[in-house]
Amino acid sequence: MEERGIRFVRLWFTDVLGSLKSVAIAPAEVEGAIGEGVGFDGSAIEGFARVFESDMVAHPDPSTYQVLPWRQAGRSTARMLCDIKLPDGSPSYADPRYVLKRAMRRAADMGFTFYIHPEIEFFLLRSLQPPVPLDDGGYFDHTTLGDGTDFRRDVITMLEQMGISVEFSHHEAAPGQHEIDLRYADALTMADNIMTFRVVVREVAVSQGVHATFMPKPFSQHPGSGMHTHMSLFEGDTNAFYDASDEYNLSKTAKHFIAGLLRHAPEITAVTNQWVNSYKRLVGGGEAPSFACWGRANRSALIRVPQFTPGKTSSARIEYRAVDSAVNPYLAFALLLNAGLKGVEGEYPLPEETEDEVWRLSDRERQTIGIRELPRNLDNAIRLMEESELVAGTLGEHVYEYFLRNKREEFDAYRKQVTPWELERHIKVM
Repeated sequence: MEERGIRFVRLWFTDVLGSLKSVAIAPAEVEGAIGEGVGFDGSAIEGFARVFESDMVAHPDPSTYQVLPWRQAGRSTARMLCDIKLPDGSPSYADPRYVLKRAMRRAADMGFTFYIHPEIEFFLLRSLQPPVPLDDGGYFDHTTLGDGTDFRRDVITMLEQMGISVEFSHHEAAPGQHEIDLRYADALTMADNIMTFRVVVREVAVSQGVHATFMPKPFSQHPGSGMHTHMSLFEGDTNAFYDASDEYNLSKTAKHFIAGLLRHAPEITAVTNQWVNSYKRLVGGGEAPSFACWGRANRSALIRVPQFTPGKTSSARIEYRAVDSAVNPYLAFALLLNAGLKGVEGEYPLPEETEDEVWRLSDRERQTIGIRELPRNLDNAIRLMEESELVAGTLGEHVYEYFLRNKREEFDAYRKQVTPWELERHIKVM
């Protein structure tokens, strides 16, 4: 900090809904913060604590120390991510980072490390009200010099300055929509990276006089923003998902893991797709899944098994396509991991591969081949989550109850709204 002229250190942590929180301290306070933590009022943070149990302590993780590249020289600022604990030093069960750590410990006890590689989509907008896309580009379009041309380059440069590796970036299918894919890392590191990624994208957008949004579906007429999540389990340096003798090159572990995700997908969807708006994206058609099935080349399936580089067994993986970009990554990754591990522990049988565009099939055809539908709205998702032992056990009682309560309130508020679509369609004819 002395060598780089750091003036402030921001301590970051995440609330239950995935919003980033921070407090700034002076460099002179960092040693004490690492040793003893920094106290704060947990009752003022979404889902953290009730008033009578409000005292909480943020303990910065020194391994997450990075200088923020967008801060001006002379006022340089660094950040560290924090674990949230109670005054007695025990972990806070309301800390999403702890929820994921707990799930990863379970995987470690089974001999596995959980790796993630996300494809993060977002929109760049000229204005927010009404939302106007920054450009008219389409999928993989190579745009000439103009608004936003350097945006992805600037984001990637900042991410790499912060130690976050990027694999790909390109324009997505909708006007103003972009995608940046982060290089794989263990699930906890990746969840931290995603929280940082969102901050970087927004900071670069503000610096260029535009707006960035991770809202799942800001436009009715255009595709929404997903976060296709590639996953694999490793046993040491060995990819536990790979089997050269299998026709799909999938090991028994991989097949059971997929089966676990398929069986439990409906009940975890309230977390992987936590907003009312999330379900506007999960509508039949396009590349957003509506049904719990799997396939290889089938991009309408919930789970896809991508082709991997021959001879590079480490790249064998599966892709879960429901997650959207507005998710709390700590909670979502914990549930995806535990759902898959349930399949491994219970040796769930893998259903037949689906090659059809499942949203084109009739209900009878889907029932015949055993394909379940994902929740159609947040209310449906909440009701399935309420009955889920898996979700309750993964999140812990405190997070589970708060999350459900918050989402019930969100859906109740949504139900009362009269939309422009209703007015345009009905007010003249009724």
